[in-house]
Amino acid sequence: AQRGWIQKDQNSDRTYLPPILPGQRMRAASVAKVLKSTSSSFKEGAIVQCSGGWVEQLVIDAKDAFPLPDLPGVGPSVFLGAVGIPGLTAYFGLKDVCKLEEGQVIIISGAAGATGNVAVQLAKHVFKASKVIAIAGSDEKCEWLKKIGADHALNYKAPSFSDALVEAVKPSYADCYFDNVGGSVLNACLTAIKRNGRIAACGAISAYNDPSQTVLTNWSEVILNRLTVQGFIVIDYYHRRSEAVEVISSAIKEGKLTVAGGETIVRCSDFAEIPQVWIRLFRGENTGKLVTQVADF
Repeated sequence: AQRGWIQKDQNSDRTYLPPILPGQRMRAASVAKVLKSTSSSFKEGAIVQCSGGWVEQLVIDAKDAFPLPDLPGVGPSVFLGAVGIPGLTAYFGLKDVCKLEEGQVIIISGAAGATGNVAVQLAKHVFKASKVIAIAGSDEKCEWLKKIGADHALNYKAPSFSDALVEAVKPSYADCYFDNVGGSVLNACLTAIKRNGRIAACGAISAYNDPSQTVLTNWSEVILNRLTVQGFIVIDYYHRRSEAVEVISSAIKEGKLTVAGGETIVRCSDFAEIPQVWIRLFRGENTGKLVTQVADF
């Protein structure tokens, strides 16, 4: 998301949030400590979720901060991942966009990422999909995905990826596809979705730095098989935030969703170092949520 906010030459009429221009504060989801409070909702020393941005301190309205759910043994960074925006994205993408039902088959790309790994676990253990096919960029990530709930985990960089995808969806096809990457993976998955199937278009990270990756030679599948493709942005569901947090928190407490291995934390001494951390996303070097830590609580 942050990469898109700083894209050059954007048409602000076609974006869901105003572009961030040079000299403006960078937006970012944050977990922060309350230093001073005039609100009865938060005491000094409380840890909250908020949209803090790249700043060491800031003043916000109490309505823009959220108390952390009671999850013993879970570190604060998890509230930027599984119980943060990525988790909400996974939940509403499955429930409202994919409309995933018990016993159905789902394909999830970017499955080892922040949203993807939560989607894999929720799809299998909460929504009770009969088969979860996860797609990631290394054999190591695929092995991890199998441990957390994927029935099949496919390395899209492998020469056999397309054939493996065909085999994984047998004996039928997938009911829905949760797309986090776009590009060639989306192109391949278009051939693996059953008639009247659904696609949740959540992200297109393969093309964020290289738009030439957006080549869809299989787009006719959408027409021939009457596929429904729906883009979505999680901010449209913020009014139902508590619903998702409750489901995800319960899943963690019940052992249906593991947060172990679901984040990569990088300590930075200065905000100027963050762009170098970002590069890991586009190289696929992170597993789960990539979190930048700039201070201790």
